[in-house]
Amino acid sequence: MKLDDIRKLHQKKYRQASDYYLVEGEHLVLELLKAAAGQPYLMRSELYVTAAYEHWKSPLKTHLVGERQMARLADTTTPQGILAVVPMPEASISRPGANGEKAVYLHEIQDPGNLGTILRTLAWFGGFRCLLSPGSVDPFNPKVVRASMGAIFHVPLETDLPLQDLTGRYHSFACLDLNGDRLSSPAFGQHDCYLFGNEARGLPREQLAPLNASAYTINGRGEIESLNLASAVNICAYELNRG
Repeated sequence: MKLDDIRKLHQKKYRQASDYYLVEGEHLVLELLKAAAGQPYLMRSELYVTAAYEHWKSPLKTHLVGERQMARLADTTTPQGILAVVPMPEASISRPGANGEKAVYLHEIQDPGNLGTILRTLAWFGGFRCLLSPGSVDPFNPKVVRASMGAIFHVPLETDLPLQDLTGRYHSFACLDLNGDRLSSPAFGQHDCYLFGNEARGLPREQLAPLNASAYTINGRGEIESLNLASAVNICAYELNRG
């Protein structure tokens, strides 16, 4: 891939057109190599390194570039000197409950840091698929990829999935509500798909109604009105894996 084309991967439209995205930094590249052992399509990734990483032994095709070239390719202000051009994940659609997998659906999530943190949590616990609605932040945005700390390689992802389309995929839904049942209720773990709304607006009630989602609440004693979205997902994922 030409260097000018790699630089364009900072923009969503070029990532979608080429089916590639950027991974930057030593930690993320190491996670990429680890994931490639079990996901052969990742072996199509290519590394771009400065002289500082020229000694690296990697099974990926590697290109040596200068410091100035790396500065142009990288998204960070002070690049480490190593990045990879990575193919988009191969499409996969799960059946409800297949291999015990549960789905986490995020409706119009906007913050790259929130999405990256959520992916990191889902990867830590395992057994989750992440579904994103239209209008959500691109999961292959460089900020999301960095915040995920490599989880982007380990969590099955689906994008542009409208809320109303979930009824054809899943049988039982759960969402959060201040007036819902306790999260510790045994029923909380019995659902196929867990729904979370936009950071500011939550879930659209008119679209949520046909899903007949069971409501649960995260009990708190403080005075603030709500939890950060990533924190709420983290607590729910922990509860689903507790014990």
